[in-house]
Amino acid sequence: MAKTTVHAATQEKRVPEGLWLRCPGCENMIYRKQVEESFGLCPDCQHHFRLTARRRIALLADEGSFEEMLADLRSADPLNFTDRKPYAERLVEEQKKTGMLDAAVVGKAFIKGRPLILGALDPDFIMGSMGSVVGEKVTGAIEKAAETHLPLVIVSTSGGARMMEGIISLMQMAKTSAALARLDDAGGLFISVLVNPCTAGVAASFAFLGDIIIAEPKALIGFAGPRVIFQTMKRELPEGFQTSEFLLEHGFLDMIVERPNLRSELAALIDYCGK
Repeated sequence: MAKTTVHAATQEKRVPEGLWLRCPGCENMIYRKQVEESFGLCPDCQHHFRLTARRRIALLADEGSFEEMLADLRSADPLNFTDRKPYAERLVEEQKKTGMLDAAVVGKAFIKGRPLILGALDPDFIMGSMGSVVGEKVTGAIEKAAETHLPLVIVSTSGGARMMEGIISLMQMAKTSAALARLDDAGGLFISVLVNPCTAGVAASFAFLGDIIIAEPKALIGFAGPRVIFQTMKRELPEGFQTSEFLLEHGFLDMIVERPNLRSELAALIDYCGK
């Protein structure tokens, strides 16, 4: 009986799981709640942790102003694709894990009182990859911006195209790019925000077609990974060549903005562009 009592007391003193996490930037152990309450930043080194699409929108949009569009779209399984598991089964698992139907959220919102069309990709849903639903939502947001003459802001974080949907996924690159060409012809404003990581088909299409392109600090941005590039080109590339800072230095970005300043910067840019 005494042994059981000691064991129970020990269990009560044990720290609950998930209260602490290790920062990949400074490698310090930090209090999870502190990170959540500070825009997803490490309190010691300001490392920018990844955010879900809905958390991202909550940080940017005025409270209670976001009106979601195209919320009921679901991916199909046109190829009956199977790798380690059937694609249809993978979709159900991702939906249960994230509480989302797919990797994009788009809608109308206000940022500091400025109306706009706002979208975000979610890195937790199959790495924010772009399949038919993401492509349709991004295209729908672009077309809504053109129709309503509102500025468009999309926060992109992605592992690229959704290979389980084959050519249908790759077609979304052309589809979103063509929609942005029509928005440009209509005199619309598109501000693209790139966050860690932003790669492959998303980076090679709508994410890099902004009138103004912003990135968060130290974000990984590029098409293929360093290993694939080395195997293809057979040459070493500069250290850090796929970081926000390198891309800004070489003219691929317009600015790097830390997360706590992003709302204010977007509002100022919208005002400056007269939208």
